[in-house]
Amino acid sequence: MTNHIAKGWNALTERVSSRLVNKLILLFSTIIILVVGSLTFISYKMLQREALKNSIASTSNNLLLVNKNLEDYLTGMEQLSLPQINYDELAFAISHAATNYASKMFVEDYLRNMYFSRSNEDLEAIYLYFVSSGTYYTISKENFDIKIRSGQADNIPSMSWYKQAMDSETNRAYQSFLLSNSERGYDMDPSRSFMAYHRVLRSISTRAPQAVVSFYYNTNTIDNIIKDIPQNKGQHLFFLSPDNVPFVLDEKPFYQSMVDSGLLKQLTADGSSKDGLTWDSPEESKYLVVYNVGEQEGWRLVKPIPYKELYTAAKTTRNLNFLIGLLFLLLAVILITYFSNAVTKPLKFLSQQMKRFSTGDFEASTEVVGRDELAYLSRQFNQMVSQTNELINERYKMKLVEKNAILKALEAEINPHFLYNALQAISTKALKAERFDIADMVDALALTLRYCISGKDIVRASEELLHIERYMSLQKARFGGRLQLITDWDEELKELELPKLSLQTLVENAIKHGVEMVSSTVTIRISARAAGGHAFIIVSDNGPGFAPGRLKEVLGSFEGDWNEQKEEERSVGLVNLNTRLKLLYGTSSQLVIRTSQSGTEMEMLIPRGGGPYV
Repeated sequence: MTNHIAKGWNALTERVSSRLVNKLILLFSTIIILVVGSLTFISYKMLQREALKNSIASTSNNLLLVNKNLEDYLTGMEQLSLPQINYDELAFAISHAATNYASKMFVEDYLRNMYFSRSNEDLEAIYLYFVSSGTYYTISKENFDIKIRSGQADNIPSMSWYKQAMDSETNRAYQSFLLSNSERGYDMDPSRSFMAYHRVLRSISTRAPQAVVSFYYNTNTIDNIIKDIPQNKGQHLFFLSPDNVPFVLDEKPFYQSMVDSGLLKQLTADGSSKDGLTWDSPEESKYLVVYNVGEQEGWRLVKPIPYKELYTAAKTTRNLNFLIGLLFLLLAVILITYFSNAVTKPLKFLSQQMKRFSTGDFEASTEVVGRDELAYLSRQFNQMVSQTNELINERYKMKLVEKNAILKALEAEINPHFLYNALQAISTKALKAERFDIADMVDALALTLRYCISGKDIVRASEELLHIERYMSLQKARFGGRLQLITDWDEELKELELPKLSLQTLVENAIKHGVEMVSSTVTIRISARAAGGHAFIIVSDNGPGFAPGRLKEVLGSFEGDWNEQKEEERSVGLVNLNTRLKLLYGTSSQLVIRTSQSGTEMEMLIPRGGGPYV
């Protein structure tokens, strides 16, 4: 899968980079994307920062105003709890309410005055607990009627709010019913109240506690106060006491997660944080926590705001910018494509003509339009093509003459060498054996010489093989039984056309480096096979092979220029043959030599169809 992706990507990259117009489109599109993307990113970050600053400022101001109203509301609770009549008379009535009817009536009137002194209906009930007797009086609204009842509550001293009020320097305690309502103390329904305010009434002379007055408030007024704080989706609001006890909250689990994370401990007691606090909730949501601490007693309004809600406007603007940027990019790509094509179309045509010229089509030419650099380049190209045609026409005939002259010279250089060896063989045979078969050798020699001086450059394989038989009859006269020949030539290659004397050159080299170097029998094998569009002609022997370093010299002479090589540096036959092959067939032919201590193998590769020779 990865390889397919890599190949696809490489193909796409190659296709894009193969045309100038694609490069221009890619370049300008990249610049536009970078500019639009950068501007959008910068504006998005600026909008985020401004949204954060504005949200902190507006929320802080809003919490400040609402918290003042809440503290005023709490101050009203405290004022209500203070005796509004002669305190000595109230203290006396509290002490004698159980035994004195007038005192009892005084206490009931005191409760009624406090209950009806509230203009709003936020009071659920008022309880007056007598510390010495454990009894209490209560006033509340029951079935649209205000009633005063009394009862016994011996468990009040064990309540935590009672102990807190007794131990408080201000003789008061606030009680929340949000997290727990088990310590209600009185026979009442705490679900109807959001908080209770307890006040200790003490003797002026002894400071001993005489009674505790408790006010139970419903949510009517506080709901009206906190509704001035706007709450959007995902936002929360908490009203906490100075010791972070919740009195108003909208979601208990969320509050508990803030407590568990230790965030509430970071709320400063001296005022609001200018930049708010950042909190990562367990649900992996990031919140901005803005809060306000009351100036009078330190009550706290806390408002966690999710950052994603803060950045909604910024995200909307960012997405709009991206959309506008995309439309602008599409328009720009269309314009860039149009103008790039206008610029690169003449270049493309010029490139095509140059490609035709490079493949050998010397009739290529391009249109010259305008007077700019491209027009100058086109004009120079046309002049180059014209001059090249003139040079080709002049050089073509010279090259043909030179080629034929080189071929004739190479053939002429082989003939004296072969003639010398043949005459030496005849002389040797005559001196040693004085046999009449010398006449046969002379006939073979005559036919061989006749074959060599024939004017043909290319012959059929059957003619070359017949020549090799005559040539080998002369060589066997020289070497006798030490020279053996095996021919393995495919019938379908008998009509193959190959350079004249090419096989003789290979066989002659096998005799020179094989038979002449040893006294044992040497077998020369000539074979030919076809593969694809080429014929492989192999001449091998089991002689000692080339001398060390000699093969490297021969192969090195193949690479040099024939005219620049010195006579003594050349392996005449093989170099001649290699040069003839290159002249006749070009790069479609090859001469390969492999040698070792067990013999030498020379392979001639030529095209079956002929090749580029003229």
